[in-house]
This record gives sequence, C-alpha cells and structure tokens, in this order.
Amino acid sequence: MPNRRILSLWFPRLGAERAIRLDPGLDRAPFALVREVGSAQTLASLSRRASAAGLHRGQPLRDAHAMCADLLTRPEVPHREAAFLGALHRWAGKFSPWVAQEAPEGLVIDLTGCAHLFGGEAALLAQVEEDCADLGLTVRAGIADTLGAAWALARHAGGGAAAHRSGDAIDQEARATRSRAGKRRHWERGGVAPASAAPPPDAARIAPPGQTHGVLAPLPVAALRLPEDSVEALHRLGLRRIGDLTGQPRASLARRFGTGLVRRLDQALGSAPEPISPRAAPERFAVRITLPDPIGLEADVTAALERMLPRLCQRLERAGRGARTLRLEAHRTDQSMEWRHVSVARPSHAPDRLHPLLAMKAAEIDAGFGIDMLRLEAIRHEPIRARQPVGHHAAGEAVAERLKAGDGLDDLIARLGARLGLEAITRVHPADSHIPEKGALTYAAAWSAPAGPWPRPPRPRPLTLWRPEPIHGPEGPTVPRQIRWRGRDLTIVHAEGAERIAPEWWLDDPDWRTGQRDYWRVVTDAGDRLWIYYAHGGALSPGWFCQGAFA
Repeated sequence: MPNRRILSLWFPRLGAERAIRLDPGLDRAPFALVREVGSAQTLASLSRRASAAGLHRGQPLRDAHAMCADLLTRPEVPHREAAFLGALHRWAGKFSPWVAQEAPEGLVIDLTGCAHLFGGEAALLAQVEEDCADLGLTVRAGIADTLGAAWALARHAGGGAAAHRSGDAIDQEARATRSRAGKRRHWERGGVAPASAAPPPDAARIAPPGQTHGVLAPLPVAALRLPEDSVEALHRLGLRRIGDLTGQPRASLARRFGTGLVRRLDQALGSAPEPISPRAAPERFAVRITLPDPIGLEADVTAALERMLPRLCQRLERAGRGARTLRLEAHRTDQSMEWRHVSVARPSHAPDRLHPLLAMKAAEIDAGFGIDMLRLEAIRHEPIRARQPVGHHAAGEAVAERLKAGDGLDDLIARLGARLGLEAITRVHPADSHIPEKGALTYAAAWSAPAGPWPRPPRPRPLTLWRPEPIHGPEGPTVPRQIRWRGRDLTIVHAEGAERIAPEWWLDDPDWRTGQRDYWRVVTDAGDRLWIYYAHGGALSPGWFCQGAFA
C-alpha cells in the first residue's frame, strides 16, 4: 500500500483573475476586488499588477487609492467566486477522484496511487501549473504526506518566518550582530540556526515521503493554520518557526496556548489523523451537437433540438431528475454566443413537453454569420418520482387522472411563461387576516400549488379594492345623503351595514391609524355600488372614505 500523498492547491488571486477572465481590459491597470467590512471597504483579491504596485489584501481602499491612483476596483461577489471554485473542483477531478474544497480559495486532492499516471509528482505539478496558466490563474501547490503539511507548503514554502512587529526578530538585526544570531539561538534553546538560503522550488513544494518533519521545520508557525493571536503570542516568545515548537514539551504548549496548537502540530506531522472529506462535483446534465457546416435557419435549429433533447431527457430520467430550467446556447462562427432560458411549471424529463417551449425560444436566436455548435443544459433540475409503464386501458385512466391533477394547467403556465416570463404568471391564495386588503396573497404560479377552498367572509366583499379615498362633505358617523367623491356629487339612495372592523393592534399600518372602521354598502343615484366606511379616528382625524366597488 503506497504512502498517503496529499496535494494542496491555493489560488491566491482567484476573485481578481475570475473577473479578468470575463473582462480582459481590467488587466491593463492594477485591479482589485473590494469587500465591505462594516462601514469600511478593504481589498479582498488583487491582480499581479496591483501586488507589484505595493498593495496587499486587507488594505483599506482609501490607502490603496493613495498609493496607486490608477487602481481599478470592482465589488466582490462571493457566490460567483464559489461557483468558479466549483468549476475548478471539476477540473481537479482529472488528477484524482478524491477532491475536496477549502473555501474560499483552495482545493485538496488525495494523490495516493495517482501521481505515477502523470509521470511522477513533479510532472504532475508541472501539469497543474500549465493548466492554470492556460486558464489565466495563479496557483501555488504543495505535496506532502499530510493535509496540514501540504497546506503549509502551498502557502509558505520558500518564505522566511514572519517577524513580530516589535522588531526583535533575528532577521531584522543589524548586519554586524546577525552573524552571532545562530550561536545565540543555539545557546538559548539548544537548536540550530535556520538556513539562510531559500530551498529550491521543487524541494520547497514537494515533501519526500517520510520527511515531513524536516520540510516543515524552517516554515513559520503561521503555516500550522493557527489563529492570529496565537501566532503573535508565539512570536513574542521567540518561537517563529515550526522547528522551534517540535522540541518543546507538549504539556507546556497545551497549557499555555491551548490544545488547538498541539492538535495542529500533530496533524501536520502525521501524529494525529486529519481525514479529507471529498465532495462530489455537482452532476451536470448537458448535451451538445457540433455542426459540420454553419446553420442559420430556424428549421435547422429545431431539427438539432429534436436530436439533442431526447438524449438530455434520457440522462435526466436515468438520474430520477426533472428539468426546471433549460439553457439553449448557440455558438456562432465569429466566436460569439447567444443563449435563451426556458422554465417549466413542474419538473419534467418528457421531450414532448419541453420541445414546444424550446422551439419558441429557437425562433428568437440571431444566427449572425452562422451557428456551428448548439448546447442544451438543464441548469435547474429537481427529483421526480418514477412512473410505471402501463397498457392502453390504464393509459386512458392515467390521462384522465392527469387532466384531473392539473398537468394541463402546468403546461399552459409553461407556455405562457416562455413568452411572458414565469414571474408574470401568478395565482392568489387566501390569507389569514381579517383586514380586507390583506385577505389574499399573490404567489408565482410555477412555484406554488393551487389554492384550496376560500373561507367565506362574514359579509360580502367588493369585487375591486383600492387604497382608501376621502369622501368630502359629510361629518359624523351617520350615513350621509349627499357625498362628493372623485369630483362628482352623488346622492346615496340605499345603504346597508354597518360592519365594524378593528385594526391589527400588533402592527403599525399607516392606512389604519384612523382607528376602527364602520363599513357600509351603498348605492348612489348614478348606479355606483360602493363600499364606504367611517373612520372613528385614532392618530388621525375621523372621516368618511371609499375603498371599493361591487360588481
């Protein structure tokens, strides 16, 4: 059984380089992503030009602009960085099936038994760097027997130990006294002075099997993934490198710095286990067709869909999934791409239900100089229950049940949504409130079930409701004979009521600050059947208002 070998990948400029991939013009000047930290703005990810200008991560944006006037910035979008890291997760699957993410900028790969497929670990690292260079990404890698050691090599190999801010580090001493630093360190702690020369690149990135201790010894204590306060405390005691900790009694370290320090040290050296929990890359359902000659007619696109859609639906059916949203991409000969989205009210993997919707969207695609590749992907999918094939008699019963279940309504919603947008198709559900204008809730029809039976109101409600409009003229709670509403003088010939409705005392609704209301159904001489009320007054003055009209 080969020794366990772990590869740690760190992408220190992931966010900035992702944005540069989308807009190459951002790389013409120093560029950085900005993160909101409370009321301040700090730099979250920097390009190479920004780092060369002396900027660093975590620097306030004002200080960065003072140092680099031509700095370009964009706001950080964490979910897009996470999605991009997920794409790199799928790419890393070419090296090993055992891949885990270290959010927000790292990947961990278990290379046990896989490195020889690429010609060895050094050749594998060269392949990783070549792939990342093609993607326009900066990567730092480390290979070791443990996850902690690989993490330390990827982030700290080749660098010296960080000095404490007080200036007492040996690396900060004057040239005349620096030559005696090694002897003094040996006299104080019984150790040897660290090598002054940086290790070769390959040796810095790859720890030979069984030599983890020697490779980690010259690295700073921050490589143990310790909190900043613990690192600062170790620096104040002169413990700046991992080799300074390995010779110390574990009980003393645990008593002074907690068990976290000892656990991280043991994990890095392999004395304590640290399992890797790989997360399988999300399954993608997509098909494509490459055309020998460019096409531009709608009929050609529809014919290509007839070949692509059954294959996609078969993959969805085998996985027990149904498409909610499909994305149709048309790649043109001029290296441009146009896409259309289609959503359905209920997840499905039936081609006959999805093809009419895609055909409508195919007519909207501009072929330009010609389309040479089409791609169809289910970007949103949900699990659906399996169905048992039946005979002709049972199929008729199944159709009847389908009509009874409302599948025809779902198809109608999908067709209307393909033209108007699914967010424009809504349905109304009853709400648990005695306030007239709050008696119904509006939901998107595609993501809600049909409403159940509506509760019967204590009194008839108007067909149309609007915000309360003042009625001029009358005073007092008695129903007036003459009113003026919307610029018209009306006479009330019949009135029926009253129905008293109290406000929701636990809410502060501006429309109900007039207190309790007495509602009346009135008929005017002009034929209007109105719903008016008298507000008894609360925070506002009392008066008459009109809120609705009956059919």
